[in-house]
Amino acid sequence: MRDPAGQTLLLSHDTYRAEVVTVGAGLRTLTHDGVDLVAGYPAGTMCPQFRGWVLMPWPNRVGDGAYEFAGASLQLPLSEVARGNALHGLVGFVPWTVASYDESRTTLRYEMPPQTGYPFSLDLTVTYELGPDGLRVTLAAHNVGDGPAPYGTGHHPYFTLGRPVDDLVLTVPATTYCPMDDRGLPSAAEPVAGTPYDFRTPRAVGDTVLDHPLGGLTDSVVSVVDPQSGRGIELTLGDGFDWVHLFSCDPHDPPRQALAIEPMTCPPDAFRTGVDLLVLQPGETHEVSFTVAATGS
Repeated sequence: MRDPAGQTLLLSHDTYRAEVVTVGAGLRTLTHDGVDLVAGYPAGTMCPQFRGWVLMPWPNRVGDGAYEFAGASLQLPLSEVARGNALHGLVGFVPWTVASYDESRTTLRYEMPPQTGYPFSLDLTVTYELGPDGLRVTLAAHNVGDGPAPYGTGHHPYFTLGRPVDDLVLTVPATTYCPMDDRGLPSAAEPVAGTPYDFRTPRAVGDTVLDHPLGGLTDSVVSVVDPQSGRGIELTLGDGFDWVHLFSCDPHDPPRQALAIEPMTCPPDAFRTGVDLLVLQPGETHEVSFTVAATGS
């Protein structure tokens, strides 16, 4: 039987191990000293809940799937039907080609054709590389079309330290956050000061329900720590990742057992609002990276 996630590419370096899959170029597992850093999913199953997804050519949601670009009205398919949104881009369930692969590094490539609601041609690559500093993920897009293309990117890892989210100490040096409506769409960014979303000083997540983008980040380090064991995870954002989306997994069964910390170049709904939306000119390439590392172990 064919694995719904495609081919599995095993990566290793010293005490780190990872599994990358060719469907969606996703990250299925990541461990350090044999202990999970991400809440992945078993081989032989379809990726659930967007775990480890690559988010291209937009992260998060486009409300109503409808937006205006270069004088044209465009309509994306609604992949989150209940809320009336186009969700998490167009590449999560397509097969990617393995461009290179060795023991600790792989690059996957997808030639994304023009399609309904996104009539633009992009060559996309994702590189995963294990090293002494953990897992480095690099996302790149090259506009091979003859006109400008709207673009944003991100990644969707679910982090785990083997404890409920409530017990974990979170640090996010973000200065702004976006209030969210019941469709998961943001209003304008506001200062985090005085809100439940201010994690500039390390503190326990507690009972805070998180499904919010936080901004004002660049070349920043986001961390989550289990205060009982001292184990932690650091997410180091490279230049261009100015946002993270925090999700405490309350709708999941069981709830609040993992914390999604999603690096993004723009907040949700950027195709409609234009906030930090990138426009790739013909022949232009955009590239961003982040690193995931274990701490305190």
